[in-house]
Amino acid sequence: MILQIKDLAAGYGKFAVLEDVEIRIKPDEIVALIGPNGAGKSTVLKSVFGLTTVYKGKIIYRGKNITRLKTSELVRLGISYVPQGRQVFPSLTVRENLEMGAFITNDKVLVRKKMHEVFDRFPVLKEKINDYGFSLSGGQQQMLAMGRALMQDPQLLLLDEPSLGLSPNLMKDIFKKIIEINKEGTGVLIVEQNAKQAMKIAHRTYVLEDGKVAFKGGKNIVNNPKIKSIYLGGR
Repeated sequence: MILQIKDLAAGYGKFAVLEDVEIRIKPDEIVALIGPNGAGKSTVLKSVFGLTTVYKGKIIYRGKNITRLKTSELVRLGISYVPQGRQVFPSLTVRENLEMGAFITNDKVLVRKKMHEVFDRFPVLKEKINDYGFSLSGGQQQMLAMGRALMQDPQLLLLDEPSLGLSPNLMKDIFKKIIEINKEGTGVLIVEQNAKQAMKIAHRTYVLEDGKVAFKGGKNIVNNPKIKSIYLGGR
């Protein structure tokens, strides 16, 4: 396993959100977290990335207990996080945003290599290399946020609502890129409001309700009557 979340209870200060959460991810997997608003999906990602208060349980990454490591340490271990809402640096250019993603290395040759790899994956970013973050479309900002995370050459990529606010065509493009990233050797844990699309690309899916894992399953989870009723409109 690249990631194991064991008996996790976490939240923000004294405000508890998660209780007894158990999730596991293999290195070659895309794992989706779905569920209603307020269920704790984003809190799972933030807990892995060191942005919550962990009350109990363990987070194991590649056999190492990372439960209370600093975010900067987690990045150096190979974990990248793309937060909800894209959150690019609006007053920096595309090039500068990507360079910010490579803060863990001083090797300029390596930075250029990683940047070219990002441009190969997202050609529109190369066209916009000198444009400022605020001037990009929503889809382009999402690509930039993902590209910045990939500059760190992660082994585990945490994605929070990557399709939020995107048109159907752009959403399809983003999910296609996620599949490509995974096939090239990066494990992916994705929180996604578009449950149908998330389950379509995921090897396994966890459903969170009220801070707990309500149920889980592989590709066949789409046949679960509750999933069909709540998340797929009865289809």
